[in-house]
Amino acid sequence: MISREVKAICDEHGLGARELYFRGRCGVLGECDADVVTSVAVFFPPEHVEESWYAGRKLPVDQAVELYAEACRAWGRRKLGGHHGCARLAELLERVVERAPSIGAPLFAGWRKVPLADDPPARAVQLMHCVRELRGGLHANAVIAAGLHPLEATLAAAHDATPFGLVTGEMIAKFFTWPQPYATPSPEVVTRRAEVEERTDDLMAPAFSALDDGETDELIELLRFGHAR
Repeated sequence: MISREVKAICDEHGLGARELYFRGRCGVLGECDADVVTSVAVFFPPEHVEESWYAGRKLPVDQAVELYAEACRAWGRRKLGGHHGCARLAELLERVVERAPSIGAPLFAGWRKVPLADDPPARAVQLMHCVRELRGGLHANAVIAAGLHPLEATLAAAHDATPFGLVTGEMIAKFFTWPQPYATPSPEVVTRRAEVEERTDDLMAPAFSALDDGETDELIELLRFGHAR
């Protein structure tokens, strides 16, 4: 999302980073109103989504999706090109992606339809992106069901699954461009946010029923090895 591959595409096509992010990532929804994009980009301020989506219209939506997908593939080749477990990793992840229900995760449904790369590193990372979109959609549903505002949910937890490593909720809120100042989350909100994380894990678990216990353990080890590279 913030890789050198994405930056090169932005420079080539005269796009702001967030213009490509929303146009490319959310372009699987098709050419639509910004409110539709806001409905899936839950954790960003609606005004920021609208501005970025419409500004990105200098690039046709199908082209934006393909460029974003190719950036993902190129990142995978650069990061995992020497990881000999990529073929097996892609094989296991593809089974998860193919069989997972898409209810409540429209971006996952859209990205599942994007053709996969043939080479193992690119294919594996593209499938990781699909799984991420599945969890992201389910997590947004869990936040909403818990009665939390997206900004509350962002502020009430530390975040480790970010391009920056482990960071505070306030740092992510700033990165997402929520206006300041930020209210300090109450203990009750912090507790609900922790429960949301557990509920998200519960919602994700059935997707991995496509694998048996041994394959699940194998997938975990392959992902750990790839993450360490």
